Amino acid sequence: MITKLYSASLRGVDAFEVEVEVNACGSETPGVIIVGLPDAAVRESSQRVTSAIIASALELNLGIKTVNLAPADLKKEGPSFDLPIALAMVGASGTKTLETDGFCVVGELGLDGMVRPVKGVLSIALEARARGRKFLIVPESNAAEAAVIEGIDIIPVRNLRQAWDFISGEKRIAPFVLDRRAFFESHRSYLVDFNEVKGQQHVKRALEVAAAGGHNLLMVGPPGTGKSMLAKRIPTIMPNMTEEDAIETTKIHSITGMLDTKKSFLTTRPFRAPHHTISDAGLLGGGTNPGPGEVSLAHHGVLFLDELPEFRRQTLEVMRQPLEDGHVTISRAAGSLTFPARFMLVAAMNPCPCGFYGDSKRQCRCSVRQIENYRQRISGPLLDRIDIHVEVPLVDFKELTSDAVTGESSAVIRERVANARDIQVERFKSVKLSTNSAMSARQVRECCQLDAESKGYLEHAMEQMNFSARAHDRILKVSRTLADLAGKQNISGNEILEAIQFRSLDRRLFE
Repeated sequence: MITKLYSASLRGVDAFEVEVEVNACGSETPGVIIVGLPDAAVRESSQRVTSAIIASALELNLGIKTVNLAPADLKKEGPSFDLPIALAMVGASGTKTLETDGFCVVGELGLDGMVRPVKGVLSIALEARARGRKFLIVPESNAAEAAVIEGIDIIPVRNLRQAWDFISGEKRIAPFVLDRRAFFESHRSYLVDFNEVKGQQHVKRALEVAAAGGHNLLMVGPPGTGKSMLAKRIPTIMPNMTEEDAIETTKIHSITGMLDTKKSFLTTRPFRAPHHTISDAGLLGGGTNPGPGEVSLAHHGVLFLDELPEFRRQTLEVMRQPLEDGHVTISRAAGSLTFPARFMLVAAMNPCPCGFYGDSKRQCRCSVRQIENYRQRISGPLLDRIDIHVEVPLVDFKELTSDAVTGESSAVIRERVANARDIQVERFKSVKLSTNSAMSARQVRECCQLDAESKGYLEHAMEQMNFSARAHDRILKVSRTLADLAGKQNISGNEILEAIQFRSLDRRLFE
């Protein structure tokens, strides 16, 4: 007897449907044969499945069971096929015909029949809905993650017996219901706030501009000036993620297994801060079975690179493509995978190896050669892709020890940033962009028209500071964001001058 069930497997950040077919023969020799390009974890499922069926007191034919996972030309990975294979084997061993067209099933089995959570349930739920499946049977721990997707009933199960009783129609399990709006609102809080930062008003201004336009930012200053503290608070002033953005970001974290029952869905902007010893594959993504790297895990959020010159130069250079294109393409012999990577890059560095070059109170111990070598670890093309450069000096003692809360809260800054973002969304609605930083050269010409005075300021800066053509466009993009924050229709000389100020630091440091 042949029994069919539907499941799904992951390819990149998306899922594809897999048809699980089981044929139970009348042979006296027991055994399970799995075909359809299974990996080691899928091949080993035969032992887990057999033990789980026996432990659950379900009927199992002693003959040879052939399991086919279709389509046969795509590799199947992971233990998520345990549950559908077990259900199909029980169905093929009995005489009862199952109506399984409306079901999609995923889950890993323990030897005792308990169902364990799996990766990528959010992507699987989207694929099951697209295929018209009515029910998605998932491990109980994955139910909240899958229930974010509307249009499909999520059935949580704890063990194999419970799943069989439901799919055979013997018992009813109520679908998992999630109040999406209440869930989003209750999980949109941050543990940190901008009003906790003492002083550094000009740096806060730069961070506000960067968040408003999605601009990349570099902070330069001696140790202990609050660069990391400021960076960690950038997500708190970025606009709240839409449900579409949250789903796209959660899919990436889900396939890497970074979600748990307490954090089954991302409703706040991700903040990723990899160590400077990270490899190219760790940052960009890759591996034998390519997975997303830190640039993709920071999608719709912030990627913070502290001690930027300490990263290997080759590792930094691999970021140039995602910074420009907003995605990463990883090619292997079996094919290519594309991961989204539209993030805001925030970097921090010291002005020299010891950190005190230019400090008025502490003496620098580095030689000229050491300083030059340290700064030259960062290439010019990478610096050109960073829109805003800002110096972070030491905080005055009186400001540092003051008990008064003088700074604005993250909520106040976020409101201004959100208003500026709304202007940009309206401006670019025909080309599906959301920030000024993503403008192409053509859109820069159309949206960043300058009057004679502004052109004069920019021309003088280009000649005196030897800016590149890419830096020219970056200045215009930042100027456009400054005008949006001020609610101006046109860019004036003030915006151009402030944008030039945000680009001048790298010329003083690196030339």
